[in-house]
Amino acid sequence: MTDSLPPGGAVLDADELDARWRDAWRPEQVAERLAGVGAPWCVAAGWALDLFRGGQSRPHGDLEIAVPAAGFPEIRDRFPAYACDAVGSGRVWAGAGADVLAVTHQTWLRDPVSGRFLFDVFREPHEGGTWICRRDESLRLPYEAIIERTADGIPYLVPELVLLFKAKQARPKDHADFEGVLPLLSRSRRDALGGWLTRAHPGHPWLERLLKNSGKW
Repeated sequence: MTDSLPPGGAVLDADELDARWRDAWRPEQVAERLAGVGAPWCVAAGWALDLFRGGQSRPHGDLEIAVPAAGFPEIRDRFPAYACDAVGSGRVWAGAGADVLAVTHQTWLRDPVSGRFLFDVFREPHEGGTWICRRDESLRLPYEAIIERTADGIPYLVPELVLLFKAKQARPKDHADFEGVLPLLSRSRRDALGGWLTRAHPGHPWLERLLKNSGKW
């Protein structure tokens, strides 16, 4: 999707990014503002794992949510006082227009007064009510199969899919997330993750850990 990015876009260094994400919202803040939205959105990435675990396990530098691409306008319309910046290949397009949105999948909601980023929206490929994995279009699941909710109703991406996405980079925090969540995964979740990793990342070190934990997938 990022192969045909238009020119422009700002490059922010790590210190500026850290500073501008300092006021990132928590899942409950986003959930409150998105109450009643029809699009099947959910918290993603590290926060999703903590919602699955039932408590915050580590600091989070930002908050990511996922929504089917066609449902993004409904999310955006809930925040008329804020700006939407598109992100791709390390660049940020402030107040991006339709041309940039069409070739990126990330959008950062920005407070135009402070310049701080509040949360990140992944605009995901889909066909109607079927989610499509942006890294492997053969992986398709109904939204009701990939979104679960906390006791107080906050939707989050199922942990086996969160870990599949984390496996590509597998930074130290991703390894820690995997090790922390692995004992909590049911056999069916471990089996699903093992199968997807085998297909997407053959030889990944997490496969051996899954094998030891479950005996077989």
